Amino acid sequence: MSTKNLLDGVEDTLYIPLAARIYASEKFPKFFYDEKALSLKQYIPTDNIEKNTTEYFYMASVCRQQTIDKKIIKFLEENIQSNVVFLGAGLETAYNRINNVKSNFYQIDLPNVIDTRKKVLGNADNEKLLSGDMFTLDWVKEIDTSLPTMIVVSGVYQYFDEGKIVEMIKKMKSLILKGELVFDATNSTGLKLANKYVQKTGNVNAKMYFSVDNPKEFANITDTKLIGVDGFFDGALKHCEGLKFLTRIYMYFADKLHRTLVVHLKFN
Repeated sequence: MSTKNLLDGVEDTLYIPLAARIYASEKFPKFFYDEKALSLKQYIPTDNIEKNTTEYFYMASVCRQQTIDKKIIKFLEENIQSNVVFLGAGLETAYNRINNVKSNFYQIDLPNVIDTRKKVLGNADNEKLLSGDMFTLDWVKEIDTSLPTMIVVSGVYQYFDEGKIVEMIKKMKSLILKGELVFDATNSTGLKLANKYVQKTGNVNAKMYFSVDNPKEFANITDTKLIGVDGFFDGALKHCEGLKFLTRIYMYFADKLHRTLVVHLKFN
């Protein structure tokens, strides 16, 4: 296959986060740098994406992932032998940024996405690609649940109903005794604004349903322990010189009004 056709036929929702990481790596390399993402730039139809996105949209994707990266790194420092599981992995390149060869990494997504991931990113010796529906939890059979396990769900839960997510978390808790979960969310106001934005882009199949207004209450509902809640943008606002004025305004109020959250739960 020609390298130029590497992402032919791939839905734009799969490579938009990749394009965002390329944008930030080129414009703000001291804040965020993703060498693997940059190596794939030639395959991404950026003209198409740029018509339907903004700098804020790019930075929200990048800052969300950077916030999650920090949590993964801390977890790996505290648990030398452990698992990190990415649900709805897409073309996320956190494995390459974190660069850990001691723990086990699992990338889970639907079969067509995993096929694309194999073609585009391949996998390392301590990285396993698994096809399937993340909600069935069949992937749990493939991991050593006796090890501390961090489960990462980035940019995924928003598209599902709360009831389905709560049921999934409770099941994971019963199966992965040393488990932790990190996921991103918005509050109900942010959810309405996000859906308005999605409607403007014409992407009618990307409606969002899930939001978290009270992380502590959500932990109670899922019978988990709340470890922490973080906004996305504090670091970017401090260290990214050259951000557009409107981007800065959106970032500031997104964090201040809790419209962008990374929630960290512990199962037991």
